[in-house]
Amino acid sequence: MLLSMTPFPTVSTAPVTGVGPRAARSLTAEFARHNEATTALVIGADHSSAVVAAAVEALLPGDTLILVAGERSTAELLRDHITGLGSWIADRVRIVDSLAEAEPADVVVLGEPLTGTAEEARAVLDGLSKYLTDGAVVSVATPATPGRTGGAAAELFRQSALFGVGSDLVVRNQPPLRIHKLRFSRADTAKAATLAPAYRPSSVPVTRSMHIDSNGVAAAGIALGLAALARSARPASKLWLLPALAAAPVAAFFRDPERDTPTDPRAVVAASDGKVLSVERLTDERLGEGEFLRVAVFLSVLDVHVNRVPVAGRVTDYFVIDGGYANAMTAAAEHNVAAYTVLDTDHGTVGVVQRTGLIARRIVQRTPVGTLVARGERMGLIRFGSRTDVYLPADRADATVTVGDRVIGASSVIARWR
Repeated sequence: MLLSMTPFPTVSTAPVTGVGPRAARSLTAEFARHNEATTALVIGADHSSAVVAAAVEALLPGDTLILVAGERSTAELLRDHITGLGSWIADRVRIVDSLAEAEPADVVVLGEPLTGTAEEARAVLDGLSKYLTDGAVVSVATPATPGRTGGAAAELFRQSALFGVGSDLVVRNQPPLRIHKLRFSRADTAKAATLAPAYRPSSVPVTRSMHIDSNGVAAAGIALGLAALARSARPASKLWLLPALAAAPVAAFFRDPERDTPTDPRAVVAASDGKVLSVERLTDERLGEGEFLRVAVFLSVLDVHVNRVPVAGRVTDYFVIDGGYANAMTAAAEHNVAAYTVLDTDHGTVGVVQRTGLIARRIVQRTPVGTLVARGERMGLIRFGSRTDVYLPADRADATVTVGDRVIGASSVIARWR
């Protein structure tokens, strides 16, 4: 039973098999993205598991990794395994005989999927509280299939509503898993500047530098499904070629390339690919008092639709303003449906606004309130183009772009802090 060595109730894992490499990478992603000394605690560690391998791979100088054996391993087997990896790793990994011996950590990972009722899941998470530092993240997997675990997953989300990091669906695991990253106390905004962009399995790799967002995979799958149905229903007709040939360009709309983010700490990067529509100073009471420098960028249907975070910070609010669907390049677009993501940063309040347009009617936002986000990190997408606006404190930033410039999300510098 998972966590059988702990002083709090156990939760069954009998129906679940292991955690594969992709799910393990997602489970340990919060540890991997820290670029300063960090302590991670893996509970239910198996010496041969992908979770331990991913945690060890994430180790940096100054980091500490604490392992507590699960039922498929022992402390002695873990020690032998870690010793065999060399002194550099062995010096940074502690194996304890019981969870009671572990010290509080910045990232706590449950090494095996958590199943059971919501009440059992709550008991497990409550029992972990003494092992969490301020702003620590708990990373836990639950089966993605319907059943008793559905209530547990919902409970995990409710508990993390104020400070949660979010969740990822890992389909390429047997069985498919949801990885929940939960924060139960407020994180220090200053830590965001020390983070690398979060690993998100929501994109499917096509090449080393190009991914397709999961929305594109689903859309292409629907197109191919329609093609199969059409060919089955009317085998003599060539109509099935229409949806079949549409699958590739539909997937291409959701391409998600890797991007290199500038190293200049004063740089503010573009939130999306596209053409600069306006650079102006204005007020927006929805973001607070004072004047803002706004850089608005139009995305055509040919641009990359994945949106990025322009500056490091902590998400403090997210809300959607109702409106119309006017052409995003016109003045009327100011009154379109818009999703506001508000960030607390070292330089003040920053807003990223995803606006719909004439064609774009669907906004996806993947950074829950409380999340620490790194500059250049993926934050969501707008389906089929439209517009993104970045709001910066006007008295603290200077624009580096002008109307008509082409920008690349996460790479182009649109402003610099003074």
